[in-house]
Amino acid sequence: MKGKNLLRLFVCLLAAGIAGLWIARVQFYGSAVKQERELFVSAGSGYGAVVDSLLPQLAHRRAFRLYADRIRLAETFKAGHYVLRPGMSVIEVARMLKLGLQTPVRVTLNNVRTPGQLAARLGRQLDADSAAFARVLVSAETAERYGFDSVTLFSMFLPNTYEVYWTESPERFVERMHREYEWFWTGARDSARTRIGLSRLETITLASIVAEETRKSDEMPRIAGVYMNRLRRGIPLQADPTVKYAMQDFGLRRILYRHLKYESPYNTYINKGLPPSPICMPGLDAIESVLRYERHDYIFFCARATFDGYHNFARTLSEHQANARAYSAALNKRNIR
Repeated sequence: MKGKNLLRLFVCLLAAGIAGLWIARVQFYGSAVKQERELFVSAGSGYGAVVDSLLPQLAHRRAFRLYADRIRLAETFKAGHYVLRPGMSVIEVARMLKLGLQTPVRVTLNNVRTPGQLAARLGRQLDADSAAFARVLVSAETAERYGFDSVTLFSMFLPNTYEVYWTESPERFVERMHREYEWFWTGARDSARTRIGLSRLETITLASIVAEETRKSDEMPRIAGVYMNRLRRGIPLQADPTVKYAMQDFGLRRILYRHLKYESPYNTYINKGLPPSPICMPGLDAIESVLRYERHDYIFFCARATFDGYHNFARTLSEHQANARAYSAALNKRNIR
């Protein structure tokens, strides 16, 4: 009788042990993530803040704490952008943080006019703040490393969507953008700009003016042709967007005579040739429009009085003045001052 009781006790203990092991295995190796979630761990984050953000997303939280303590996660976790995917165990989650197995983020650059705006945009999309990016974007040392100066470095950045790590430092990000810049300037593009007599910087700068003059891609080559004609004849470009850039007043709706006298190297009404650097980050369509500009003999253009986004082109000053009067009358009619 005593032997039977001992046997029953042994069986019960064995069953309890197996059940305990099964439960432990489920908690450590089973699915702890039910829905996909993003986790951003900043370089300045403390471990407590990381755990507070993470635990609500997990089942088996006690198991996570136990395993995290075992691998000393509090001392070894890495900053980054992490994606918690359904089915991940607490062990996989903890190891992901320990090893820094980040998922890249998509950084979109477009509609940027100044290095300051670029720094602000990057500061919103990556871990480093805008001030850190701003310092690098105007750094003479950084610019010289890539063959630019602190003013022209901005011309190296091209609008696109890039996959990068969220914790990418400003210095590493600029290095990445330099690689993208070199890949962009293929042999065919370099040959095209050589044929029209422009440097890379001049091409991007002229493209930035074209991009600010029109949003109509089909009209860009014609506008580029006007400016190429002016450059070759030594006529000031007299581009209104350069006045807005010089004044840093991008909301200016109407350029008046007093604006044309604004002192700045970017004002192409008082300075011949191209401004020192781009006045925005031009798109591929604007750059291609310069490289393959339309050959014609127009030297003037003016927005249409119909406000359809297109322009009237002229070969003579008298033709241009007639177009300008019509547009000015339309502005007055709409009370645009």
